[in-house]
Amino acid sequence: MTQQDDYAIRHRPEQGRFTTEVDGHEAELVYRMRNGRMVIEHTGVPEAIGGRGIAAALVKAALEHARADGLKVAAPCSYAALYIRRHPEYESLLM
Repeated sequence: MTQQDDYAIRHRPEQGRFTTEVDGHEAELVYRMRNGRMVIEHTGVPEAIGGRGIAAALVKAALEHARADGLKVAAPCSYAALYIRRHPEYESLLM
């Protein structure tokens, strides 16, 4: 488990997910490995816990994991792509 900002993010590699639970609701980032790169497909945060930076924390955790493991990243998920554009320190991870 890793701490990203104020959320305990859990990496579940066997499921291709990063998750966190807040106020009894689970938020997730879903990815798949393809040709040696992490493809971030979806971030999902229930409306009840939205607007707290949870999606950003999930994306940051995934990108930090990719960086630590030397992986390149593709981000068809619109939220993850926007996050990377707003945080140019992660642009070098893009293929």
